Amino acid sequence: MSTHNTLKAQPRERVGKGASRELRRNKMVPAVIYGDNKDPLPIALNSKDITQRLHSGGFMITVFSIEVGGESHRVLAKDYQLDPVRDSIQHIDFFRITKGATLVVEIPVHFENEEESPGISRGGVLNIVRHTIEVECRASAIPENIVVDLTGLDIGDSLNISSIELPEGVKPTIDDRDFTIATIAAPAVLGEEPSADDEAPETEIIGEETEGEEEDADKD
Repeated sequence: MSTHNTLKAQPRERVGKGASRELRRNKMVPAVIYGDNKDPLPIALNSKDITQRLHSGGFMITVFSIEVGGESHRVLAKDYQLDPVRDSIQHIDFFRITKGATLVVEIPVHFENEEESPGISRGGVLNIVRHTIEVECRASAIPENIVVDLTGLDIGDSLNISSIELPEGVKPTIDDRDFTIATIAAPAVLGEEPSADDEAPETEIIGEETEGEEEDADKD
């Protein structure tokens, strides 16, 4: 993770939709810090600064130190809202974390060495089942991504979580099955139009659905 994770903020004296609209007009983003059995702390962040942080990657897995009112709060972004038209940040929820705390976070999956996969070299297709993996880890050791090595994989092979070497102290929250992360599928072949006498083969589509949890928080 980056070491430059300090954000400057100012406390918000007023909350509500009207106050939030006024903040946005003044190039600020309303936010709130909650958790750790403390009262929620409404804050405002510089719009340009927080937008750069959001689009630089890893925003939801970065531990920030937010300095406000002479105090520093270690937090993790739990949710944010974007304007559906302008795509600008409307509000952010931050969750307080204590030193040594264990968190549940979604880590993006990064695939490498596609050129070392015989299946892909022969025209096979990388079928990604999970773009992220939910893991439990220490707040001080959140990985930027989980690396999946495709070396040696052929058409029809599957990559399950058991074949992935996770960083020390990181474990998947799903521990009751060896779930699939990706497969190497056979390439689609364009053939001749079937004749009327040909019997159309039956196709079975098997998919895996993932369920996620969303935390509800009061929004301005």
